[in-house]
Amino acid sequence: MNAIFTLYNKVIDMITKLAGTWLLPTLARFAFAAVLLVYFWNSAKTKVGDGVLGFLFPNDNAYIQMFPKVFDAVGYDSSALGGIYKLIAIAGTTAEFVLPFLILVGLFTRFAAIGMIGFVFVQSFVDKTGHDLDSATFGSWFDRASDSLVLDQRLLWITLLITMIVKGAGPLSLDRVLKIR
Repeated sequence: MNAIFTLYNKVIDMITKLAGTWLLPTLARFAFAAVLLVYFWNSAKTKVGDGVLGFLFPNDNAYIQMFPKVFDAVGYDSSALGGIYKLIAIAGTTAEFVLPFLILVGLFTRFAAIGMIGFVFVQSFVDKTGHDLDSATFGSWFDRASDSLVLDQRLLWITLLITMIVKGAGPLSLDRVLKIR
């Protein structure tokens, strides 16, 4: 039995040495870019007004997505919303563009990952309370289904983001070039 443990430990030591400090953060950023980058950017694009500065002028989609019940209550009239709603829409939409970009290029990656986790929590809260997702769509953990649109998928998203918080951006990043931790 000792021979099996010894062999196992040698294999694990070799894998750990080969992976070093570059594999997990690089893989986490790649997975984020491959799976979530375009998702977030496309979502943000549905919320902006016309022109280069359109993010400063959220369209009705921003309010429908972020404040569905409040927007319904004011008859889908964005001018009836208070200024705080516009500021939140601008901040949320900007974050949806900027934070994924920072992760993509590996700049202030740990900060961007923390921001994205906050974004995912808010997004999930709005999905449940604002859009009234049913239990099957929202999902639950520790059940036999592994494909709920919110709890299952977003747990995996957050796991990628936590990997970046703990491990950083990896060697192929602006953080590495600029010597930012």
